[in-house]
Parts: sequence; C-alpha cells; structure tokens
Amino acid sequence: MSETAERIHVTRSRAKPGGTAAEADGTVPFRRARKPPWLKVPAPGGPNYRRLKEKIGSDNLHTVCEEANCPNVGECWERGTATFMILGDVCTRRCGFCNVQTGKPTWNDPLEPLRVANQVKTMGLRHAVVTSVDRDDLPDYGASAFVGVVRSIRMLAPGCKVEILTPDFRGQEMPLAKVIHERPDVFNHNVETVPRLYPVARRGSQFLRSARVLKMAKEMGGDEVVTKSGLMVGLGESFEEMVETFGLLREHHVQVLTVGQYLRPTENHLPVVRYWHPDEFAALERAAYDLGFESVAAGPLVRSSYHADQNLPEGKRAEQLIA
Repeated sequence: MSETAERIHVTRSRAKPGGTAAEADGTVPFRRARKPPWLKVPAPGGPNYRRLKEKIGSDNLHTVCEEANCPNVGECWERGTATFMILGDVCTRRCGFCNVQTGKPTWNDPLEPLRVANQVKTMGLRHAVVTSVDRDDLPDYGASAFVGVVRSIRMLAPGCKVEILTPDFRGQEMPLAKVIHERPDVFNHNVETVPRLYPVARRGSQFLRSARVLKMAKEMGGDEVVTKSGLMVGLGESFEEMVETFGLLREHHVQVLTVGQYLRPTENHLPVVRYWHPDEFAALERAAYDLGFESVAAGPLVRSSYHADQNLPEGKRAEQLIA
C-alpha cells in the first residue's frame, strides 16, 4: 500500500468531514486530480433531463442523483429513471466521501410517500429505487417512511418493482422488520468500503453491523426479497481486501453486488488515492461471481442504482419482463 494511502485521513472537521491527505512536510494542499479518459461523461442537459428536473423540483422531491453529484445523472434521467431520496436532504452522519449535507434534519412530510409514488406512476417506471439520508434523530430511524413509500407505490403503480436503499437503522431489528414486512423486491444497504477503512470513511457506522442488517433482511424476507450491497474503490483499499469483503457479504447472504470508482465531490472530502483501471473492475467482477453472487455490476461509473433494473438475478429479471 502506498504511503499516501496510509496517511489518507490526517485532518478532519465538520467543515472537512473527509479530511485531507498530507505531504511529507505536513502540509495539506488540494490538487484536483485529472480524471482518466474512461471517467469522462457528457454534461447533463437533454430534453428529458430538463423535464424531469423541473417536475421533481416542482413536487419538492429530492433525488440522490443530484444530492450526491452522480456522474450518471444525465444518462439515467434521459432514460426516464431516477433514484428518489426521502426524509429530506440533511443527513445525521458525516461520511468522508458523501456530498449530502450533514446537520440536524427538520424534514417531516407525512405526504412524501404518496408524492414519490405519484411521480413513479407519472414517469411510468418499471423499477423504482428509493433511498434516504440517515435519520438517527427519528425513533424508528426513518423505517416508517420506507413502509409508506413501498405501500404507496404498490397502490399507485402496482406493476413497478420497488428497490429500497436504506440506512443501517442502527442495527435495530424492529425498524428493519417493519420495512421487510412490506416485501420490497430488492433490499439494498451499501457497506461502501472495506472494513479497515470504516474509521476513515464511515464514522458512526460499523461494517459488521451493516453486514448483519443485510443478513437479517434476507432471513426475514426469504425468496421474496433480493439482498444487495455496493462498494467503492479508490480510497486506499487493495484488490485482496475487496475480494475478502465480497466474501464477507456472501457469508451474510448478499445476492447482488455493485462496485464503482469513488470520485471526490469537493476538496472537503476524502481524496482519491488512485483510479482503478477498467480491467481491474473486470477482475473484481469475475472474483465476485466466483464467490457465488447472482448478479454483479463492476465498473468505473457503476453506482448502486445505476441500471438497477438490469442488475437483478435472472429470475427477478424474467418476472420484470413478464410484468
């Protein structure tokens, strides 16, 4: 591992949740690294993108596409797909890689699930993805809002598959049970990075707690619920650590896996230690399939909900085509 990777997290504060990598003399300059050619994407701005942006904004809805500065926002919105983010746009945790603002949330709209479902119906989605900020301030950590969204989509758009990407609910069983009782088609919870880097990248979270949430979700949902998780590369992890983490996820009954390149949102976030080559992503994908994952998407621009409707086990994809 490079010296830079060892010194990845030297300074951090509320203003700089990710800290900054230091030079040998202790200084912490910011360099906007030149991205390799395989990470270049066209700027968003097509007609469907503009239409959806206006519609989602007028309905006072949030999308992780915008809040997290996703590089695929132009492509996905032109395809008529979006990942909705419920419970507001202020998160109670401060992950060093995430561009969602952190602080004390105030969002509380009991009609939000219906508004999301109505947008799903209007867009004619066959596969809707719904995520949220962490809401450690709420008694059930936001589980009731996910229940409301799943029920509302089932009511207004019954032909649409529902994928939810949830927080860890602090590892509590009852909030998770409430959500799984609604039988979302896919339960997604991202572990984000290898266990060693959790103190750097995911303060306030624990790898094994997240893994247990995924295992409990599968045990509660059985064959009706597909479990899914995602990781990033570029924070200083090794290939071997990634494969070892894949193995831990399989031990916790995760069926679908996504792996993408971390891109630094601002100078206040964790620096990119290195950009992984597409060939390395191909090797990660092969290793994941060898471990028994049913569906794997690994690539520089892959994100957790990128082409989510296509990254399902064969049986679920067949159901979607028939629906």
